[in-house]
Amino acid sequence: MAVGRRRAFIGSFTAAGGPGIVTASIDPGTGALRVLGTLNALPDPSYLALSPDGRTLYAVSEAAEGAVAAFRLTGNEPEPAGREVPVDGNGPTHLSLFAGHVLTANYGSGSVSAVPVRADGGLARSVSGVLRHDGSGPHPQRQQGPHPHQVQPDPSGRWAVGVDLGTDSVRVYTLADGAPSQHREIALRPGSGPRHLAFHPGGSCAYVLNELSPTLVICRWDAADGALKPLAEIPVLPGTPAGDAYPSGLAVSPDGRFVWTATRGEDVLSVFAVEGEGAALTPLTTVPCGGHWPRAITESHGLLYVANERSGDVTWFTLDPDTGVPHRRGSIAVPAASCVVTG
Repeated sequence: MAVGRRRAFIGSFTAAGGPGIVTASIDPGTGALRVLGTLNALPDPSYLALSPDGRTLYAVSEAAEGAVAAFRLTGNEPEPAGREVPVDGNGPTHLSLFAGHVLTANYGSGSVSAVPVRADGGLARSVSGVLRHDGSGPHPQRQQGPHPHQVQPDPSGRWAVGVDLGTDSVRVYTLADGAPSQHREIALRPGSGPRHLAFHPGGSCAYVLNELSPTLVICRWDAADGALKPLAEIPVLPGTPAGDAYPSGLAVSPDGRFVWTATRGEDVLSVFAVEGEGAALTPLTTVPCGGHWPRAITESHGLLYVANERSGDVTWFTLDPDTGVPHRRGSIAVPAASCVVTG
């Protein structure tokens, strides 16, 4: 990525009319987005991740036969860096970089896959290992089997941590000869349906956002032992939801003072103040998300970007530095928007 120019990359569901991967410029003063171009290179690139050096963009293909692809960022827009790589799993919803590999959470097939990353940032031709989860939960439609929804490294870089909506659990992994290996499984409340996890920047706490119940679980994280301990579960909404309420996105401020969540159906962002070095959260307020069905949120340089899937837009908010409250500033149209990453 060119020095001095910040970009946003937006994933979308092509099966629902999305344009693929959208590249947008970021105004350095206001954070406003301006669409520069689109790339329809693989089906349903619903989740994206940037390499640490900002030179490569990775995308899942959330299709029945899931795949992952790499894109060079040396020019103005992403360019494919080789062919997409099958992940030997169905419906991957998330990916991250860990220990020289791209890991994918394959929601449909209940598995986690690893694909080696080459020295130039491209991908190997095939997976180096797949770990299949087992188990189920009490929800009759959503928890008949395992459904990993996210996988990411912990702040120490020693472990990968994944959440499984179908089994109400968080799993901790290592890589053994390129294959994901389960180190530990931590049970959460039955029927909660964990979807997304984020670490506090202090490294000793983490937060798990539940999809099947609008709650957030505060956890203690032990990086030395790769152990997660749930401490408390709190609601993300004030009162009883009037209708559908499916939490989706979760973000923590870089200074560790605030946590934000997004809830679909209610279409709101919730704001929490962080206390006790991350071990306690106080709800502050909720604000409209600026669209319909907020699928993901991203904090970047004091702004919050929201991918509103069903209204087909990405909305950005400035964040009050004292209260953490988001204030809507603008939006761009992106049909079936699913995520935003910035670099």
